[in-house]
Amino acid sequence: MCGLYCSIGFLPDQDRLDLVAHRGPDGRGWREFASPCGPVAMGHRRLAIIDTSDAGLQPMADPTGRFHLIYNGELYNYLELREELKARGEIFLTETDSEVLLRAYAVWGEAALDRFRGMFAILIWDQIKRRLFVARDRFGIKPLYMVTNAHGVAFASEIKQLLGLPGLSGRMNLARVHDFLASGIADHTAETLFDGVLQLRGGECAVVDANGTGPLEVRVRRWYEIIDPNKHLALTEQEAAERFRELLTDAVRIHLRSDVPVGSCLSGGLDSSSIVCLMADMLGSRNGGANVNTVSACYAEKSVDEKPFMDTVISHTQASPHYVFPRAEDVFARAADITWHQDEPFGSTSIFAQWCVFEEAKRAGIKVMLDGQGADEQLAGYHGSFHYYLSDLARQGRWLKLARTIGERASMHGVPVSQQIQRFIVPLLPTRFAALLRRRHRALVQHNWLGSDTLRPYMQEPSAFQLASDLLNLPPVTDIATLCVTLTFASNLQMLLHWEDRNSMAHSVEARVPFVDHLLVEYSLMLGNDHKIVGGETKRVLRRAMDGTLPKVVRERRDKLGFTTPEEAWFRGPLQGAMREAVEATLRRFPGLLNAIGTRRLADDMLTGARPVDFILWRIANLGIWGERFSIAS
Repeated sequence: MCGLYCSIGFLPDQDRLDLVAHRGPDGRGWREFASPCGPVAMGHRRLAIIDTSDAGLQPMADPTGRFHLIYNGELYNYLELREELKARGEIFLTETDSEVLLRAYAVWGEAALDRFRGMFAILIWDQIKRRLFVARDRFGIKPLYMVTNAHGVAFASEIKQLLGLPGLSGRMNLARVHDFLASGIADHTAETLFDGVLQLRGGECAVVDANGTGPLEVRVRRWYEIIDPNKHLALTEQEAAERFRELLTDAVRIHLRSDVPVGSCLSGGLDSSSIVCLMADMLGSRNGGANVNTVSACYAEKSVDEKPFMDTVISHTQASPHYVFPRAEDVFARAADITWHQDEPFGSTSIFAQWCVFEEAKRAGIKVMLDGQGADEQLAGYHGSFHYYLSDLARQGRWLKLARTIGERASMHGVPVSQQIQRFIVPLLPTRFAALLRRRHRALVQHNWLGSDTLRPYMQEPSAFQLASDLLNLPPVTDIATLCVTLTFASNLQMLLHWEDRNSMAHSVEARVPFVDHLLVEYSLMLGNDHKIVGGETKRVLRRAMDGTLPKVVRERRDKLGFTTPEEAWFRGPLQGAMREAVEATLRRFPGLLNAIGTRRLADDMLTGARPVDFILWRIANLGIWGERFSIAS
């Protein structure tokens, strides 16, 4: 992993690169070029993973001196591409994947992107054409932000590197702040919560011509086509499971390529446990080979603690475990630093727990960590997926299967039948009408806390989820297939990848996500609905694929905790005073942004037990922390 900075037209400023020294403590490079549109600056902070020698320092030039590369990410199939390029006569001077990427671009141009298997943010300066090429990986695993205005164009790995550039207002983007507060969704558009700061989205590339023939302009296009949710593979359950296992095994294998120590996050859930078990098989942990280093977060509160499942996996794989025990008293003590690294407010204290996991990985000397992000999005692993599944069964008139699924959910997960019926009716309604009902329901049960003069206009806009889908021209979400495509490409996965990238890179650790290998994702999204949810069981194909590899007690888990913390116990207990003060601090920081009376009533309801604690409370508190840390004006 690395940190990048590049600008055209703006005054070159190396301090903007060094703001992200945590992303690349192993090397630093800076180079400037002249162009008819002003100075061009390229800077790189390196975290050495493949070929840790100084041969991998960037900016890296090709042998002709025409192309100059700065790059953040990993090209997992670099060995195969290297051999293919060698067969064409290319000669390599290093063992890095960076050189392979640069030579691939020199040979195939922008078409090289289709050959890449990995995660990346790429910037290549063409010294002859005075042209900058920029690209981001298919799903946005690695970040890339940009500013473009009359003063110039700039790109960076983190938003903080761009703040203070001429032409930026330093104000919040009210539309995206509303989305975050109302739904907890961010990273669902090209906009950020900072006015004037954009991001190149996953699967997009761009060109900036600086040859003086016109004004600087970032011309963006989508290079990776989104999977059509109407394309379904006709496979039996056994065939689907066998192919899924092949693809997941290969993804884990290729994600293990590294010249530094590799470990894994382990939550005890189905996804991370599958990765750890496959890693152990490949490393021969149970037969005298290297043990898998795992890092896990544990809690005294049994309602969210998954340590028994972690212990089962560790015993099964002979892994070397590392445990952290996130403490309530550290939540607010660390919130400002975590928010600074995240750049934007984040949705729950689970991000604090994830921070603790990567902090422990660094302490243990593990420089690369595999994680289970992405499986829930492509395999309908969230329990909210049942609403769309049940609605689709009703729409098809499959009443017997509908009744059986409702019954199994009630027995397996304890979800009342009446609640299930109420929830699956809403997705059956026309999209706009359903969104209107949800907004009205929120206003009634949540004291209209968002109903300020400032935010009221945005309450009439489509929901963040709907906006995310519309911007990518995705079909309406009506079933599991359309839901999975939207969660993967538009609304959920990019936000999780954002949090993972910042938390890992804050500790100079590279996070890798084998479930987001594009070959596996494409396959999963083309599986029929019945390979994902069957009765009350989620992620059916993964459970079947891991039969014989994953311990039965983990493979047959029906509860879904996610990567969570005991927020309710913390907020009503040791953190109640701090939470009340954090809500007040947000109201003081941004007067008029929220309905103050409604916000206080909502917070009081949650903190006194009148209603369950949900993520809204943290979002309100963290917004104020973000505003204070970045001196944001509303």
